[in-house]
Amino acid sequence: MLLSDFDYLLPDELIARYPMVERRASRLLEVGDSLLDRRFAELPLMLQPGDLLVFNDTRVIHARLRGRKETGGQCEVLIERVTGDNSAIAQVRASKSPKPGTKLVLAEDVAATVQGRAGEFFELSFPLPLMPFLEKHGEVPLPPYLERDAESADDERYQTVYARDPGAVAAPTAGLHFDEAMLEETAAAGVRHAFVTLHVGAGTFQALRDADVEANRLHSERLIVDENCCELVRDTRAAGRRVIAVGTTSVRALETASRGGTIEPYTGETDLFILPGYRFRTIDAMITNFHLPQSSLLMLVAAFAGKQRVLRAYRHAVEERYRFFSYGDSMFLTPESSA
Repeated sequence: MLLSDFDYLLPDELIARYPMVERRASRLLEVGDSLLDRRFAELPLMLQPGDLLVFNDTRVIHARLRGRKETGGQCEVLIERVTGDNSAIAQVRASKSPKPGTKLVLAEDVAATVQGRAGEFFELSFPLPLMPFLEKHGEVPLPPYLERDAESADDERYQTVYARDPGAVAAPTAGLHFDEAMLEETAAAGVRHAFVTLHVGAGTFQALRDADVEANRLHSERLIVDENCCELVRDTRAAGRRVIAVGTTSVRALETASRGGTIEPYTGETDLFILPGYRFRTIDAMITNFHLPQSSLLMLVAAFAGKQRVLRAYRHAVEERYRFFSYGDSMFLTPESSA
């Protein structure tokens, strides 16, 4: 498989740089054996009593910091992962790559120290507890393709309404369409809810580099799937109902926890790279946003619903002027009949 097999043309004006006024106001493309244009507000009508929605409850932290090197040059830090009370690994943008011992002044008299390298990231130490410092001085780390700085409204809108476990530097964006009322509405209709935690890293936005798809590797991300989630999945499948993953991060979490053949509690790292040909063990349907061309997330969706069917859906979405990427519209996908 080649990266070029997962390409499509997207006019720049279809990239959604701001969210809709209401979360549920986005469009929803139902992708089955045919394509059906819907509104996300119709989702409860598409669900059945006994179905299980699985959400990723990670919370986006204020991971972007702007400052200067102690020598005066400007720098920008994007936390990839908090590794301790006072430490993190991060991307650092500066005129010259900082060496170990370099001080990065990121707020008033607070300076992080570069301890070394961790692959393409930098290991940083801070002189005070990091999480409160980020909440006070950091910014919401909007995706680079939005091509704008974070605004005050992004503090709320680039966060799901059920986010509770801080650690992500990118939102699980399929969940951004749910408001509190829809959670209540689906629960009242007999649809059950389960939660996993996968702390999305900045690597989710990094382009795959090798033209041979299978030669690429993903950055690992932290993951928790607890026994309560596993029990709900088992019960749902035993009853012949559907497990519906809300977002690709929920898919990767559930499938990582199911690598042994059946779902079991899992806490640790995942670098699961799902490509066409992968045999899904747990999920029956998926809600997801539209993903970047040649991205690992587009490949995951193609693996689930069929590459040709997915690319046809993307062409339809472009023709119908859907809104793309993090703040854009969504899809409801079921697997190919032959899958």
